[in-house]
Amino acid sequence: MAGYGWDEYDVRLGGRQTIHDAGNMIDITTEFVKIPGGSHGGSWGVRIKGTPRENAPEHLVTSIIFYAAMEGLGSLQVNNEEDELGVEGTVKMEGSSNELGGFTLEVTEGPETNVHPPATHKSYASKPLDRTIVGSLQVEDANIWQAKALLFQHMKTEIDEMISLYGNENAPPPWQIFTIANNIREGNMHFVQKVFDGAFAFDVMFSSGSAPESVTPEVISGAIKSATESFSDRFSKVLAPKAPFNKSKYQAFARSMFSNLIGGIGYFHGDAIVDRSYAPEYEEENEGFWEETAEARQRQGAVKLEGPAELYTSIPSRPFFPRGFLWDEGFHLIPVADWDMDLTLDIVKSWFSLMDEDGWIGREQILGPEARSKVPPEFQVQYPHYANPPTLFLIFDALIDKLESGVSFGDPTDPLESIRSAHLQTPENAKDYLRKLYPLLKRHYFWFRKTQWGDIKSYDREAFSTKEAYRWRGRNTKHVLTSGLDDYPRPQPPHPGELHTDLISWMGMMTRSMRRIAETIGETDDAKEFQGYETAIVRNIDDLHWDNEAQTYCDATVDDYEESVHVCHKGYISIFPFLTGLLQAESPRLSAILDLISDPEELWSPYGLRSLSLSSPDYATGENYWRSPVWININYLAVKTLLDLSQSPGPQQQRASKLYSSLRSNLVETVFKEWERTGFAWEQYNPETGEGQRTQHFT
Repeated sequence: MAGYGWDEYDVRLGGRQTIHDAGNMIDITTEFVKIPGGSHGGSWGVRIKGTPRENAPEHLVTSIIFYAAMEGLGSLQVNNEEDELGVEGTVKMEGSSNELGGFTLEVTEGPETNVHPPATHKSYASKPLDRTIVGSLQVEDANIWQAKALLFQHMKTEIDEMISLYGNENAPPPWQIFTIANNIREGNMHFVQKVFDGAFAFDVMFSSGSAPESVTPEVISGAIKSATESFSDRFSKVLAPKAPFNKSKYQAFARSMFSNLIGGIGYFHGDAIVDRSYAPEYEEENEGFWEETAEARQRQGAVKLEGPAELYTSIPSRPFFPRGFLWDEGFHLIPVADWDMDLTLDIVKSWFSLMDEDGWIGREQILGPEARSKVPPEFQVQYPHYANPPTLFLIFDALIDKLESGVSFGDPTDPLESIRSAHLQTPENAKDYLRKLYPLLKRHYFWFRKTQWGDIKSYDREAFSTKEAYRWRGRNTKHVLTSGLDDYPRPQPPHPGELHTDLISWMGMMTRSMRRIAETIGETDDAKEFQGYETAIVRNIDDLHWDNEAQTYCDATVDDYEESVHVCHKGYISIFPFLTGLLQAESPRLSAILDLISDPEELWSPYGLRSLSLSSPDYATGENYWRSPVWININYLAVKTLLDLSQSPGPQQQRASKLYSSLRSNLVETVFKEWERTGFAWEQYNPETGEGQRTQHFT
């Protein structure tokens, strides 16, 4: 595969997606459009086109299979008359459900320029490939998601029959033999197969019965043209790359990055596996707690399916991580908020609707058997004492920033702007949204304080506040998966007296956001309470985590003499108070933090900030997941903070400005060059070479 993904996409209009299939020597383009109208969500259409690549043979044969299925209550049937030779012309389906009402689904024959393989084997007489092959199945609801396996199982039967009939030595050509059976009948899943010679095109058209008119190829053509023009115009006004990246070579790159991010938004529904045992071991209060919790997890006495639940979310990677990740979501939504704030707030609300009565939200939303099929069993169970960085609060800050700026956002010429920016154009809408969500936000905030607290008093730690200290639950000797920084070095062995720099920093960011929300909706008493917490957290970050000798922030643990000590692993953890915006421009710690960031022997690389210092003995060891690679999300926080400091008077203002420009340039060039070389964005980047690593198509 030489690359695949959205070239342009807007969730409200549609877009164009291209698959560069080097192995099969063809590029496949799908142009998907939404067509509003009626009372059931409107209609849609997709134009599927295939273009042989330069190295393709003169007669490249391509087989395309489209399928449609109805899960649950409802009906879906093929209306064409059964013909053992296949369907001539358009394949017509009809269906209905409570949510969709009545509808039709059509798969067209395509333009007259389409060519099909000629008859080269006598099997062609019983299955001519200039017709469309349609096969119907009746599938249990629980198995509908396994369409690929069902297709192969169905096709194998047909292949076996052909081999039995003609023998191995006189077998039909591959494009003839790898076909489904012509079998139109009642069912809830229908496969539609077309076989082409050379370039091809055809349409799939869904027409809502309540829409004023049906979708036609002409309607699709007009909608594709309109969607492309609208996307280009809006992108140039809302998200156009800024200097020095406003050159033409960056335009397609920028559009692709954003389109694949927003094109990864989807709806998920299903049950989840949760351990509600509340085992005493999960309190993690004893030395050796990680061994006790491991034993408790093995018991699985209270592990059960909960739900079903639903989630509207932007996923990290469609092929590899097709599910919701709590701490990833806040980063995903930052650029989406500039494009479509209404969409962004819908996703945020969907996440908070998952909260239980205690205030917990599962850090991974593995909903239903299809989602679980992509996750090893040991990672499927969610635990109600496990937290995750509260990055959704970054979006509340972005919303309030926009409200306070008083600046007009979006594109006034966009007819959909009144929807996209409804919460910004009418601030009372935003305040009403925050008021309705506020009880859930408070519940979530105080769940963090209750479950992730750190122990100050037991170890005679000196700090401004005796309450503001925090420790991730769910760690073991190798990982703190709940932190999001998985294998980043931590104090060894784990100890119930640990305090984690990144978590107290996240709590500071979250508290600041809660204060701003309370101020925005007029909850003045709450705002004062949050202000007190915020002040105490900022003071305690210095008192509990700053190490004068190392000149950086460090995790704390308890030594053999029951005394609190710092364990310093220079890297992302060391700069978390900076990353979360808790260091003011006049902070006496800021100079040392900028030293650490800018030192090539520490975090600085030509490709972005390393996750762990080059000087660390743990650098690039073990799994090396967060032990050297450049991560774009953390680098984004650094770039944003440097920009804020460059715009704030202080002794480090000029230095912050230079670092901002250099780091921004390094990051963009790193991602751009790898996208240009491989066709993908990557999960992380090698700090020595800049090459993309781990998961591809990771936006």
